[in-house]
Amino acid sequence: MVAPNPHCSNQWRNNIIIISNAISQHTHFPSHTKMAISAYTSLQLSSSFRGDVLPTSLSSISPLSGGSNSRNGSVVFAKRLFGLEEAMRIQREKDLQDKKSVKKNPLKRGKVSPRLPVPDHIHKPPYAGSNKLPELSSDYQIHDSEGIAHMRAAGELAARVRDYAGTLVRPSVTTDEIDKAVHQMIIDAGAYPSPLGYGGFPKSVCTSVNECMCHGIPDSRQLQDGDIINIDVTVYLNGYHGDTSKTYLCGNVSNTMKRLVKVTQECLEKGIAVCKDGASFKRIGKIISEHAEKNNYGVVDRFVGHGVGTVFHSEPIIYHHRNKHPGEMVEGLTFTIEPILTMGSIDCITWGDNWTAVTDDGSPAAQFEHTILITKTGAEILTK
Repeated sequence: MVAPNPHCSNQWRNNIIIISNAISQHTHFPSHTKMAISAYTSLQLSSSFRGDVLPTSLSSISPLSGGSNSRNGSVVFAKRLFGLEEAMRIQREKDLQDKKSVKKNPLKRGKVSPRLPVPDHIHKPPYAGSNKLPELSSDYQIHDSEGIAHMRAAGELAARVRDYAGTLVRPSVTTDEIDKAVHQMIIDAGAYPSPLGYGGFPKSVCTSVNECMCHGIPDSRQLQDGDIINIDVTVYLNGYHGDTSKTYLCGNVSNTMKRLVKVTQECLEKGIAVCKDGASFKRIGKIISEHAEKNNYGVVDRFVGHGVGTVFHSEPIIYHHRNKHPGEMVEGLTFTIEPILTMGSIDCITWGDNWTAVTDDGSPAAQFEHTILITKTGAEILTK
């Protein structure tokens, strides 16, 4: 079953929740008004998942009180609900204006420099040297104590490289310069930059700016004041991959963009919080979708998390949107959670390089990612 599209019924549903919650906190509204709002909210929430046709005018709902003053009460109630409808209309217009205000000049491809060399002594993954995209492994990567130690080391290095790359983010720096710095740091640590050569990917890190959802190829474009950039780092150390990403702010970023970044990070944290031995994978998508929709953001369903370990990408596939896919987590399993949220469309356009994926309406996107290890009681973040 396909999850609900967050850009159709969800924004209407979220606005109802926001306004209803706000009203419930104000004591000057009579109890019967609050009850009617609650009933209307429940109706709309259930309807939005089924596609039922319900009245969109709040004033068509009768007050839930009787007595001799019901006629006058109805007039007052209708007036108050008309004001609620107006407040919701204003909120929707404000949300739309906010999205328009953060639109920057469309991202354009810069010049991509030649691929950087890797010394012979560095241990390389099997796909290095081939432009063929490896198939997704069907095996869950469950580790013994030795494997867990290797995964911790790979995750710790990936996190250090990611954090270092983040210190380079500032206006006028090119993503190619970030790539070169990341490449050198990984090589100096005796590891291999996992993206390099994976399915022909030409660089050592993914740098996704503004409307780029993911898989941005570093190039000569300079970062601009107000940009956001996701830096996706994966290292291959002693035969194990550690995979992580974070969205950084470049210079003076608008509050609207900051909020997108903040909520995306919160979605990752909430997704991790439901993980433990025996938990179903679908809980991840459910809680991420709930938090994103509550904040009027869409969750991209095209890109997923994945198992990671000695193999870069494997089962289980981690869906970040609502889903009914079966499967449960087991102790010792490692995988990534990496939600992408957008301010507008969740659909993408892939550039001619076959990697760069941008939102089809040019709206900003943000992403965060961790590699986690499932334990009996929860999840250990290996790339913290």
